[in-house]
Amino acid sequence: MSLPTFHLVDAAPQAVAPFSQAAEIDGWVFLTGQMPTWPDDPDKPLPDGIDAQTRRVMDNLIIVLEAVGLSLDNVVQVRAFLTEFDRDYAAMNAAYQSYFEPGSLPARTCVGVTGLAVGALVEIDLVARRPQ
Repeated sequence: MSLPTFHLVDAAPQAVAPFSQAAEIDGWVFLTGQMPTWPDDPDKPLPDGIDAQTRRVMDNLIIVLEAVGLSLDNVVQVRAFLTEFDRDYAAMNAAYQSYFEPGSLPARTCVGVTGLAVGALVEIDLVARRPQ
């Protein structure tokens, strides 16, 4: 087994804690959970509502994926975290699903949590795999 590579992606939103946006080992790429913050202005208010926040999170994940030479087509597994699970689950699913081709949905876990960094409604992380 090789040593991991840690990716810091300048184009991605600034990290809100000490972490790399992605870690890679043996073709597996683990993306840190993204928040609905703006890559170009970390002080800009979060988007309003779960639909807009989910889309911002997915766009942030795409920035990181592209920086490491991958796309959503390489995603194997996703975890989503919602602060208002009962209220936001359906709307988050609709926004999330629009990013994937029909029949190409990764495995996924979605859980309700009591809070997220920066007051976000949603955070999503994922695991991708490089083609062999």
